[in-house]
Amino acid sequence: DPQTEQRSQDRVGFPGHKIVGNLYYVGTVTLSSFLITTPAGNIVINSNYEETIPLMKTSIESLGFKLEDTKILLASHAHPDHQTADAMFKQMTGATTMFMEQDVPALRNMKPGGKEHPIDRVLKDGEAVSLGGTTLTAHLNPGHTPGTTTWTFTVADGGRMYDVVIIGGGLQDDARLVYNANNPNIADIWGATITAWQSYPCDVFLGAHSWFFNLTGKYARLKANPRVNPYIDPAGYKKYVADVQQLRTKFIAGQTAAGPPAPRGGG
Repeated sequence: DPQTEQRSQDRVGFPGHKIVGNLYYVGTVTLSSFLITTPAGNIVINSNYEETIPLMKTSIESLGFKLEDTKILLASHAHPDHQTADAMFKQMTGATTMFMEQDVPALRNMKPGGKEHPIDRVLKDGEAVSLGGTTLTAHLNPGHTPGTTTWTFTVADGGRMYDVVIIGGGLQDDARLVYNANNPNIADIWGATITAWQSYPCDVFLGAHSWFFNLTGKYARLKANPRVNPYIDPAGYKKYVADVQQLRTKFIAGQTAAGPPAPRGGG
């Protein structure tokens, strides 16, 4: 299972490199972070852990940019592996932080070392974030968390425009979609998110975790042949979405057949 096997790599650095146009990978082996450079300063998606910030700083500097030039900090979803370092990141850069409304309650409870979680702008589904000629659209795609956000935007490279999709969160291997007392509508919520994913035009497929889009394989191919960009992968996006759809169907069938889970013990 890639999810459990790879979590040991969350705090291991990965070479910073250009994906396409003004978009770069600056995350760890498994926790994706993205740098989008503009003439008006830069955008970063996902601060990750406080202890991985030095790895990101090194990656950004290796590309000839400065962490301190970040003007906007965005995120995929309100889990500690993606957003613990938001306060530290803001202290270091002064960046404006913008997060999806439905994830704000979870973020308010995320206070590493007692630091208040900085939330400068609350985003709603479909809102645009613009800086220096680049405009990103925030899509509310709940399921993984209530405010999981998929980011879409276009980048120019070699005289062509490419549609980028950064999926905000996947369907967990242990997800309960049927008889879920805490979230009775979760199967429908996931159905709507998959339908939304199917509607986004995609040339360059990325995501909150590197195994969604095979970072290590694509980076190896990029190194072997820089003339062919493996990140331009519309088929990979379609396959990812189809795989999640299939997993949802499987979970619903299996969990329906198994019946309600046994009640937890205690009184």
